[in-house]
Amino acid sequence: MPQVTKKGDEKPSNLEIMNCGVCTPGRRIALCFSEKAGLMRHDMKMRKATVKRVTRETQIAATLNLDGTGKASVRTGVPFFDHMLTLLAKHATVDLKLRCRGDLEVDAHHTVEDCGLVLGQAFLQALGDKKGIRRYGAGFDPRNPFTGEAYVPMDECLARCVVDFSGRPYLVWRGLDSAAHKKITASEKTQDGSSAFRFGLAREFFQAFANEARCNLHVELLYGGEPHHIAEALFKAFARALDVACQHDPRIGGQLPSTKGQL
Repeated sequence: MPQVTKKGDEKPSNLEIMNCGVCTPGRRIALCFSEKAGLMRHDMKMRKATVKRVTRETQIAATLNLDGTGKASVRTGVPFFDHMLTLLAKHATVDLKLRCRGDLEVDAHHTVEDCGLVLGQAFLQALGDKKGIRRYGAGFDPRNPFTGEAYVPMDECLARCVVDFSGRPYLVWRGLDSAAHKKITASEKTQDGSSAFRFGLAREFFQAFANEARCNLHVELLYGGEPHHIAEALFKAFARALDVACQHDPRIGGQLPSTKGQL
């Protein structure tokens, strides 16, 4: 560890180095200089959000910590959707607790869409003024020329997701148009949860998230066929893009990643 010289000292002093308890390794500067040493510690707010939404169709409560470790506790009444949101939290490295009671006697549409709305609101709230964030989601190291994209394979499937927290909501959905509203047969409904979870429902989730998080979101299936693999690849690619886009960029400090002055 290099020594640090306090102003006025003629030679370096051994100063106490400590973990501030706020920084997350890999996402923020991991070590801070102690206040005891007379140096200023950076003060970064915890990026958390709590959102509740109650309608005649759904009752949802969610808490989100953008600087979490991937812990999730999700109950929506749709087991396959619970699985998707759980892996989203894991691969986006956020902590998520979500509870939803929806009108599943009708179908899963309102539950899935409204959870997307709530999660989008939570991300928008937790990001705050967006100062210092990378803004653009990348599945690779930022020094890689493929910045802005997250490719995720799932067996025979390959999905791509790109996100920009630009303040302008827009969803581009490609590669699934023919399957998005495919009629599900009675046998498919009882086959397994992923078959009953139409790709059209996934689109409604991503559209709702983009609207409320005010982000530009591109989700694309490059190829694949098995329903479970397709849905999982899409949600994992989405998670990886979110992870990088929400990280703080140490090169710009607390500056806003925009020439406009606001996002």
